[in-house]
Amino acid sequence: GLDMEFTGLHSTFPQNNQPSLFDSPAERYLKVRQSIQRFTVTQLGLAIFSKENSNKYVVHSYNFFLFPSTLGVTDAEFTLSASSIQFLSHYGFDYNKFLKDGIPYMNELQEKSLNQCLLEGSWKVCSALDRDVLRKAIDEVTSWIAAAEEGETMILHDLSGSQMLEVQLVLRQALRNVWTWPLEDSEVMVKKVSPQHRRLLENSSYDYCRKELVLMSARGFTNLFQILVKAKKPLVGHNMLMDLCHLHDKFYKPLPESYEEFKRNIHNLFPVLIDTKTVAKSIWKKYQFPRVSNLLEMYEVLCSSNLNLTDPTCPVIALASDCSRYAEKKSPHEAGYDAFLCGSVLLKSAHLLLCRLTNDAVEADPSFSQYLTVLAEYVNKVNFIRGGVSSINFSGEDVPCQHPPLLVVRVQGWPGLNERQIYQELKALCRFDVRRLSENQFILLSNKFKHVRRVLHDYKHHPNLQISVYRHWRHSPHVNCLLQVSGIVALWSVLAFILGGAPCCS
Repeated sequence: GLDMEFTGLHSTFPQNNQPSLFDSPAERYLKVRQSIQRFTVTQLGLAIFSKENSNKYVVHSYNFFLFPSTLGVTDAEFTLSASSIQFLSHYGFDYNKFLKDGIPYMNELQEKSLNQCLLEGSWKVCSALDRDVLRKAIDEVTSWIAAAEEGETMILHDLSGSQMLEVQLVLRQALRNVWTWPLEDSEVMVKKVSPQHRRLLENSSYDYCRKELVLMSARGFTNLFQILVKAKKPLVGHNMLMDLCHLHDKFYKPLPESYEEFKRNIHNLFPVLIDTKTVAKSIWKKYQFPRVSNLLEMYEVLCSSNLNLTDPTCPVIALASDCSRYAEKKSPHEAGYDAFLCGSVLLKSAHLLLCRLTNDAVEADPSFSQYLTVLAEYVNKVNFIRGGVSSINFSGEDVPCQHPPLLVVRVQGWPGLNERQIYQELKALCRFDVRRLSENQFILLSNKFKHVRRVLHDYKHHPNLQISVYRHWRHSPHVNCLLQVSGIVALWSVLAFILGGAPCCS
């Protein structure tokens, strides 16, 4: 199970970056890509489900606070969305932990840049706070070393994880007669050594500042991401398009411009994706299942006795003893808790589907491979919010866009009307996305047929807004322009024929 929290969802820059029903999957991807580049991940939750015996699944749920690496790479910039920050604060998000103790991470491009810095010895400290700490440490060491004897040591105190590494690298670069190694409790030991001894230590396998160890420290959470990629386990999320985009951008490579390349990359990284939102939408249609979209509400419905999921064959989900906090308290929108909900909703939904498929004649110990079989039609289909398709297919072609017919609004006697005003006018009745077609015409698009029927009926005799079904040959400005040009050309052709064919008078 996977869940992530971000500093923002949809960037307001540029203005047309908000999701729209008019978006194709490729167009939506480009909008999401712009948002992903502006925001960052604050928290990542992983819930690992292991089948212990019979139908019991034991869950280890983990909550990781993340913060972009500042270790010798280009200083990361990200935006905060006021509404997202307020939302997370309402649910008790610890911003101090995010800022002070966030685990670093980097993608392959950033790692390549850091590796080049290490090879060239051109170390750069990005953080102003770290620079102040380093300046203080260097002052302490240079004051001490002038009078110190070879072999004497001193200890630097109160350093954070990244500072412990940066202090050592900078001291070794600045002073050729010192050696360093980390101690416990945020401390670094500094020793005065001879240049000959220093060369021996630099080639030692016990050096904590070897290039590969520096890279491992800077990669931080990316090390775990790479383990997840190698494991090739099914990855389960809820409305997980944004999660997948951030996984690609923050831990793998910057998001490509090509939508198809993005899909291929994600499929290579995680061959089995399951979006519980996609599964839930199907269950709504097939079975008498309450239409709840909130992840916690879905979990509670699936845990209720109304769906008969309390039979002996139903999977028993138990949190491991060292992860028991979520068993005692609900923590919605905490990434580790939501990741636990994702995996639990998946198992319970799969069991519900298996029961319906076998008319409740489920064997005593259904295997996870049986669950995957009944989930086959949902695998790699990630939910597409407010669009012409219901989901994005990460293992093949997307289905063609399908939505109710477009409507066209012709405005009369209402000068200066814009898209926003049209939206506000119709909002009380039903919701449409609006686009301007020409100076006095607008296109309306809904995802519900009943809204189309309602607005056509209720606005049949409106004095200012004439609403009808859009016909491309009739309403498109390009087609109208082409018809006008064709008419003019045809008229001139007729005139030329008549004039050219008239007899000459001598």
